[in-house]
Amino acid sequence: MGKRKIWLVDDDADDQLFFLDALGEINSEIECEIANNGQDALDKLEASPLPELLFLDLNMPVMNGFDCLAEIRKISRYRDLPVVIFTTTSDLSTIKKTYELGANGFFKKPNDFPTMRKKLEALLEMDFTQK
Repeated sequence: MGKRKIWLVDDDADDQLFFLDALGEINSEIECEIANNGQDALDKLEASPLPELLFLDLNMPVMNGFDCLAEIRKISRYRDLPVVIFTTTSDLSTIKKTYELGANGFFKKPNDFPTMRKKLEALLEMDFTQK
């Protein structure tokens, strides 16, 4: 199957580093592409092979995660792309809205590294192809 490739769509440089550090500890073989906002992600998706999993922040400039997810689900080529929301927000209405838009999972950004690593590892082991 070749190298595993995931994407992180997040405008916060600290969160990007935190995510990449945890990912590197879990499996240094996994490549991670970074997009800085929803529009950046859509542009990159158009030009690249699809990742096996996309982590999507909600609060970003240019195009937020809600709009990006809605756009991804409108395009048939991306319809089955697993998208996990990765955000600081965890209120139920936000979570519900992301699932209604077609998110496959919801991952609240943890404040500590061990939690980050553990949750990310669990998500990477999930099979999002099962409906």
